[in-house]
Amino acid sequence: MSDGGRPAKGAGARDSGDGAVGGAVAVHLSPLLSGFSDVCGDSRCRRARSSNGFPVPRRAARAAAGAEGGELHIVTLHALAVGVLPPVFARWRAEFPGVALRLHECTTTDELRERMERGVADLAVGPRPENWPGPVVSLGDEEIVLVVSAGDPLAGRAAPVALEELVGRAWVRCALEPVVGGRRWLDVVCEERGFAPVTAVETEHSSTAVRMAAAGLGIVAAPRHLAETTAGAVAVAVDPPWRREQTVFSRVEPTGVAEAFVARCAGILRGPGDRAPDGPREASGAAGRLGA
Repeated sequence: MSDGGRPAKGAGARDSGDGAVGGAVAVHLSPLLSGFSDVCGDSRCRRARSSNGFPVPRRAARAAAGAEGGELHIVTLHALAVGVLPPVFARWRAEFPGVALRLHECTTTDELRERMERGVADLAVGPRPENWPGPVVSLGDEEIVLVVSAGDPLAGRAAPVALEELVGRAWVRCALEPVVGGRRWLDVVCEERGFAPVTAVETEHSSTAVRMAAAGLGIVAAPRHLAETTAGAVAVAVDPPWRREQTVFSRVEPTGVAEAFVARCAGILRGPGDRAPDGPREASGAAGRLGA
């Protein structure tokens, strides 16, 4: 599986984030806005500085108070940066031309959480964080699919593919592939189906892995949104499906421009016929633990 997010820590799983099972995004107000908090007397500013026991910098206080100008700095995993965020950024530019977006990419969701805990960022978009004390809003499920080339026999497949049908097929793997119970996620799910995956090539980033698959080097498991934004890549559904919930989480309740950015992220993982999730869901096997 390519890079886009490992399972969150806990229950024997760790999350490396920039892998094919998703990604995470953090948003913080730049120093351009931080100075405004010096004159901000709003009670929301005062609460933001100490809410939930986290060290919240002045820019976070300003975000909680609803700053309307300057910059939003967005830290994201590579898979989301090239997959679902470009339309969000384009819409933001059209609606909020006075608030510039600055994109930073990192490699792991562990790094994302650490930055949130240190107060580097104001908002995070990614897998539901375990035991997070602040607000968490669901964005729906990210679907993980098989990515193949247009010439692959699976490319014309209308029905979902059972994993056991792929015995003997070559796979594109990623160095930041999710790890479950100390083992690579793909190894675990294939073992549950009675076989071991054959590795054709190892990559470091999700976009590289998907492009390798699109070129015909092998199969890769990646988010549907990443497959659909890569030329020559064909997405094939899996039976049973692989899904992972994505969320927006923060230390304090987002308001102002921070709240506006959260609103623009709604629906980024859903197709035209999909609907927002009713609530947390559970799935069995290693694939289900991707939502941990």
